[in-house]
Amino acid sequence: IAYFEYFQIPVVTRAYTTACVLTTAAVQLEVITPFQLYFNPDLIIRRYQIWRVITSFLFFGSLGFSFVFNIIFLYRYCRMLEEGSFRGRTADFVFMFLFGGIVMSLFGLFANIFFLGQAFIIMLVYVWSRRHPLIRMNFFGLLSFQAPFLPWVLMGFSLLLGNSIIVDLLGISVGHMYYFLEDVFPNLPGGRKLLMTPELLRMMFDQPEDPDYRPLPQQDEGLQDDEQQN
Repeated sequence: IAYFEYFQIPVVTRAYTTACVLTTAAVQLEVITPFQLYFNPDLIIRRYQIWRVITSFLFFGSLGFSFVFNIIFLYRYCRMLEEGSFRGRTADFVFMFLFGGIVMSLFGLFANIFFLGQAFIIMLVYVWSRRHPLIRMNFFGLLSFQAPFLPWVLMGFSLLLGNSIIVDLLGISVGHMYYFLEDVFPNLPGGRKLLMTPELLRMMFDQPEDPDYRPLPQQDEGLQDDEQQN
């Protein structure tokens, strides 16, 4: 049953979540170390350690509360995006991943950020929240707010835990860039669509929809929807 449920997860969410879990497991088992994974422009450019561009998005620290928290948010919001506004548009979803990864990596050249995975999750949360503005969220039963405030609540939570909010601000900034270019600017007078998914990605990823596919409810554990307003 678990095997069947695993393959019911949409392909991009399944691949990214699995890669993150396996990367953390490899570090815990001391197969690799975080020093081989972190984002380092000098090693990427001068020593051609290109894998760091990808692995810096896959590691969320050692097993613990922070790792579990990040994986839950990654899985839920990545999946809800993929089978919600990106349903039947896998190539567009992959292109959003590429856009976010490239822009964050460019920022990483100038900022002292070693791992970009948390910023990437915030980007996913931001895009989801802006596309569901009428959903009310409940933050562990303590705080009720509209979905677009969710990334800012998470940033405040990160601040309370004593973490740097630079990563959160990066995720929000890149998420807003994508949302503006994809959802806002094309609908403005004189605006047009600037983010065009390459045809190669469409050939690779866009396939007929599985009739047995079961979407995930648009809610989260600990962060739940109070109601859907009309």
